[in-house]
Amino acid sequence: MRIGYKLIAEGYGPTEMVRQCVLAEQAGFDFVEISDHFHPWVSEQQHSGFAWSMLAAMAAKTERIELATGVTCPFIRYHPAVIAQAAATTQILAEGRFTLGVGAGERLNEHVVGQGWPAVHVRHRMFRESLDIIRLLWQGGYQSYEGRHLTLEDARVFDLPETLPKIVVAAGGRRAAALAAELGDGLFVTEPRGDLVETYRGQGGDGPTYAEVPLSYASTVEEAAESARKLFRFGITGWKVQAELPNPVNFDAATALVTADVMAENFGCGPDMDHHVETARPFAEAGYDHLALINAGPDVDGFFEHAANGLIEKVRALGA
Repeated sequence: MRIGYKLIAEGYGPTEMVRQCVLAEQAGFDFVEISDHFHPWVSEQQHSGFAWSMLAAMAAKTERIELATGVTCPFIRYHPAVIAQAAATTQILAEGRFTLGVGAGERLNEHVVGQGWPAVHVRHRMFRESLDIIRLLWQGGYQSYEGRHLTLEDARVFDLPETLPKIVVAAGGRRAAALAAELGDGLFVTEPRGDLVETYRGQGGDGPTYAEVPLSYASTVEEAAESARKLFRFGITGWKVQAELPNPVNFDAATALVTADVMAENFGCGPDMDHHVETARPFAEAGYDHLALINAGPDVDGFFEHAANGLIEKVRALGA
């Protein structure tokens, strides 16, 4: 069992994200994963730095901890050729410590370039073509590709690492889990769903399985739950809402009735380490072997002390 830390790039500025990555390494985390957004989710967050710049700084300032995107949509806002180049460069800078987490995206980030937001079945086809293009470019040499939605013209990524990054595919359902087995090197989820692991393994997937564990650390349950409400109430809406709304103001409206009590029911809130471990247990029991701990609480440095003083190892032991 490997234990990671979720870097909330919508809640903190770029310099703070790099600082938190360094603290995560010092605390004993195995990896960090950072979201790749253009907009924050809700109005209280007020940040959304460029993930690839932050990853480069993290690679330079750390030595051991693994880095990952959690996750990047490799089409619409980006072209997959750009992601192939960015991931290859990041893997070189991180000396082999980088994992490319990818998913089919959200309107929140992709509509900004004015190319529309396709229906979900179209997005899945675009996603498949994107992964084909990335893999093709990572073979080396000049490559071309003509798909139904995406085209690559006589392109080459010149700086390729000795060991290519793993591609971990985000899945909210069994169809995406099967795609992760077919085209990815691992699975990435946000819920403790054993059926997704079963589908991934059943379709031949033998790579790492990542999941995010919702925690909120503070001196009281009430303070932790209120902080989670401010920073993470968008997560209560479910993926069909999260993928479709265009701006923070829309998520503010969609989550106006989400209370701190609701967040306390869905997050491991407060200072109790055993409660946090129990929040992680369903993810371990569902078969996930890479658990990224979210801290939606207000005391960042306190959480790292909490993690170093036993939380990391107690959660790790769930995989024994």
